[in-house]
Order: sequence, then C-alpha cells, then structure tokens
Amino acid sequence: MTLPRLRGAALATATLVVAGSLVAPNAASAAPGNPGAPRFSPGAPSIGDPYFPDQGNGGYDVQHYDLNFSYDPATRFMDATATITALATQDLDQFNLDFRGPEISSLTVNGKQNDFTRDGQELIVTPRPKPKTGQTFTVVVKYAGVPGPVTDPDGSIEGWIPTDDGAFVVGEPQGTPAWLPSNDTPTDKATFRFTAKVPEGLTAVGNGQLLSQQTQDGWTTFVWDNTEPMATYLSTITIGKFEVTESVTPSGIPSYVAIDPRLVAGSANAVSQIPKMMEFFTEKFGPYPFASTGAIIDYAPQVGYALETQTKPIFSNTASVGTMAHEIAHQWYGNSVSPERWKDIWLNEGFATYGQWMYTEFNGGATVNTTFNSSSNYGRAASSSFWQVLLADPGPMDMFSSIPYNRGAMTLHALRGKVGEEAFTRILRQWASIHQYSHAATADFISLAERESGQDLTAFFDVWLFQKGKPTSW
Repeated sequence: MTLPRLRGAALATATLVVAGSLVAPNAASAAPGNPGAPRFSPGAPSIGDPYFPDQGNGGYDVQHYDLNFSYDPATRFMDATATITALATQDLDQFNLDFRGPEISSLTVNGKQNDFTRDGQELIVTPRPKPKTGQTFTVVVKYAGVPGPVTDPDGSIEGWIPTDDGAFVVGEPQGTPAWLPSNDTPTDKATFRFTAKVPEGLTAVGNGQLLSQQTQDGWTTFVWDNTEPMATYLSTITIGKFEVTESVTPSGIPSYVAIDPRLVAGSANAVSQIPKMMEFFTEKFGPYPFASTGAIIDYAPQVGYALETQTKPIFSNTASVGTMAHEIAHQWYGNSVSPERWKDIWLNEGFATYGQWMYTEFNGGATVNTTFNSSSNYGRAASSSFWQVLLADPGPMDMFSSIPYNRGAMTLHALRGKVGEEAFTRILRQWASIHQYSHAATADFISLAERESGQDLTAFFDVWLFQKGKPTSW
C-alpha cells in the first residue's frame, strides 16, 4: 500500500455446498490407538493475529479459489458462486471461512448440501462426510446481494467499494471477505480464477492473465487466471470504464494497464515507466516473481490510497511515478514474500518505500542518502511522535501510518551502511528468493541479515525495531 493511507500426489476429492443452518456435529470417532480421544475436531476459528483476532482459520489449506459472478453497477447487485478447493490438515468435523458478504442461498461439501451458520465474519460449516487429514475437498458457496466496504481501525475503507461506473475492489488488511468467502490470512496463499460478467461497455480487471473476453446479449464476460500463489488481501476484480493497453516489457512479461479515461493524461508518465521499473527492480531484487504485470488506475477518490494488488497495482486516482515505483517494488516484497503477522507490516512497506527511494535516485532524483536524512525522515526532531511507536509492532492504528513506510526504509538504509553494499544486496535478493510465494516474520529477516553479513546485529535491530526513540548510533 502507498501513502496517503498511511495504510500444492493425487488425493481423494470432496465437495462442499452450504445451505440451511448449523446443527450439532455428530459424536467424534475415537482416534486410532488412543481410545476416548476424539479423532475429528473443529478447525481453529482464527490464526491468532492480535490486530485482527477473527481473521484466518485453521484445519485446512486453500489450494484454489474460483469465483464466477455477475455484477450490475446500476443496482450494485452481485450474483456469485465461489468454489474453494482446500486440503484438510486435520480430521475435520467443522471449519470456518471468513465472509462478510451477501446472503448465502446454498453451500455444499463433497457435492452434498451441508449445514452452516454465520456469526460476524465467521461462516461456520459442518461438513458431512467429514474431510480427513490429507484429503482435498471443494466448498461451493452460492450467494447474492449487495456487497460493500469494510472500515479499518484507522478509518480508511476497503472491500467492495462502489464507484460511479463500477466497483473499486481492494482487500488489505481485511476487506476480501466482503465479497469472497475465504481463509483471509497472508499465511494461506492459493491460486485464483475470476469469471466476471458485467454490462457491455465496462471492463472487469483481475489478477494474472486475461484468458478470454466475450460479449453477448448486452453483457461482457471476462476470465482472469492468477497462476502463482496469492494472499487473499492482494486479490482484485475491479470494474469500470477503462482505456486498456496491452504490451510486453523488454524482458518479455505481458503487461495489461487499465486506466479510467479521466486519469489517462495525469498518469501517463508513471505508466510509461513501468517497463523501466520492472527492469530496474529485477536487477536489484532478482527475477520478477509473476507471469504478468500492469496496473489499474481507477477513479475512486473516496478511497484515497493505492494498493499493491498482485500483478496489477491499483490506484484510486492519478498515479505518480513514485507511487508506481512503490507498488511495483511490492510485487517482490509484500506480494511474493508476505508478512506472517500484521505486526510485520514494515517488511512490506519499508521494503517498498526503500525500493521507491532507490528508483528515484536511479531516475535522476534525490539520492537515497538525501532522502534518509530529509526533514520527513531522520531529520525529524527526537521529540516527534514519529519515534514513539515500535516499528516491529506498530499496532492496528499505525500500521499504515508513515512509521512502517519511512522508518522501515530508514532501517534498511542503516543496515546497508552497517553491513556494506555486497552483503546488503545479497540480503535483498535472498529475502525475495528464499521466501518466494510464502510468508515470513521479522525474526526471519534478522536471521538472514546476520547470516549474509557474518555480523551479530542484535544491538542494531534492537535500536531500529524494538525500541522507541530516535536512533543516535547503531
């Protein structure tokens, strides 16, 4: 995200359909070799992230999401079928999905109607037959109604946000369940396919590659396929009137850029530099991790931020060069490597901000050192509130403030000076390589930095990450 929001061997298959209401599960069978101990049990209703306690679920690992829907901006009505393929990681007699969306008309597991109930964002499913450990199962949820936005602790909005010509769709950190039943945690990545039917004249833009586009009887259907693992919060299927440009970068990566006609002129410079940014960051960070690139530049001024939606960063207004560089850098750091818990947000935003600083210098602007020392960074007074929040745990109110962004980037620049250019370059590239398509935590980064530099960096990271106050020596 960018300021100003200072924001899977073949296995047996089962199919899940949800409709009706939850009933008490059957008595659990005894575990082999342990009479009296239940074999089947409920999956955890949360992954335990303190910032968003209801987010994520246990007991299974999603492999693929397939969403087929129609949406009419005139009525804001969505009619959707979500198919979720998952792998059971325990013997399940109950599991949860995260869903804040419209009314559910049907839910199946193993092709059989199953009982469910809803409690806040929790969609609680009682599967019969019960999935066993190592078994894949498919959940099909049919729902219809008017999806809407979600308000975050800092007052910003996300989720399904209506616009004057469609919908602006973003999900960091908790918006995706507004329109898609999911395991909404960065630690459970999956592949995605979207089949979106919208009124003729509108374009639906999703993550990954456009497989087909067909118009019939006044409606156009777009099919998007994202083949690399993706966290739910990075998914989008944004709808509106767009001018579309398809091209290929110098390295041969397909690019799809969709821009609201009102924003074409103002975004031209940023869009023209996408190929150069891709080449620059590939040189610095390692191979680009995805099969396509591009951008979505929509007119949603009520949103007020940009987001690093996978393969196609999304902007709620005119895109600047700096913001575009930030969101492209995120494709390595934040998207391919995602945070284990939301307190690790500096690993997203600090890296993307530092990438932005590096590109600015490469592009003829201020040097990274100048930006580090500027009045909005190290030049701030020691008494500033900027120094009074723990970078390694900023809290839900400050996770999208300037602190994870700027202080995160400053930490990386200070580390560069501490370990030297060669070690720092190895750290950047290894971080992107070792954790590709996965997630990692601050402790993992510290371990990597110490290994690649051969230094004990305990005191360094203590000052920059785990203490309040302006660092004066490191």
